[in-house]
Amino acid sequence: MVGVGSPTRSQLIGALAIGVLIVVLGAMWARGGGAADAGAGTGAAGRSVPTTVAVDDGARRTATIVVHVAGAVRRPGVYRMREGTRVDAAIRRAGGPTRRANLDALNLAAELGDGRQVLVPARAPVAAAGGGASAATPAGAGAGLPVNLNSATVEELDALDGIGPTTAQKIIDYREAHGGFSSVDELDQVDGIGPARLAALREQVTA
Repeated sequence: MVGVGSPTRSQLIGALAIGVLIVVLGAMWARGGGAADAGAGTGAAGRSVPTTVAVDDGARRTATIVVHVAGAVRRPGVYRMREGTRVDAAIRRAGGPTRRANLDALNLAAELGDGRQVLVPARAPVAAAGGGASAATPAGAGAGLPVNLNSATVEELDALDGIGPTTAQKIIDYREAHGGFSSVDELDQVDGIGPARLAALREQVTA
């Protein structure tokens, strides 16, 4: 006989079923949460995250080119320049134009290419009304004649291609110290005049 207040068999079975259901649900929740965490960890570790590196546009122009600057510049020769350099920068690298340079004949904004020659032309001498050389043009140079190293002034030497005021004065100092030039080849004894500049001057001077 079942006492008053004691749970019946049906109540016990119901309570047991509820307890089992709670345990099963708890186990399933715990398993699902752990798997999700594990999956998230695996996914984070398994994925390869691409790295984006910002490249400065200026760093792309690190290559160098070789150009030959010749003609009416103070230091004609072969120069290494940064890729993308303009004609104007190459002329300035070669000491700048001489007084006779005709820069209007060039596109100073043009971009240089490897192996290119930048030839700076000289202005044609302007004849005076009397048919002689222009008063603004040194004698000899204005007439298209070679300049005599043993009698030329600083101004006449400065007007030559590849010669500036400093080098012109050095030529005169050498002339006075050694009693003149015996030949054009002797120019290579002057400080600042190398084989390339001497070759450019051969047809412009005489001794």
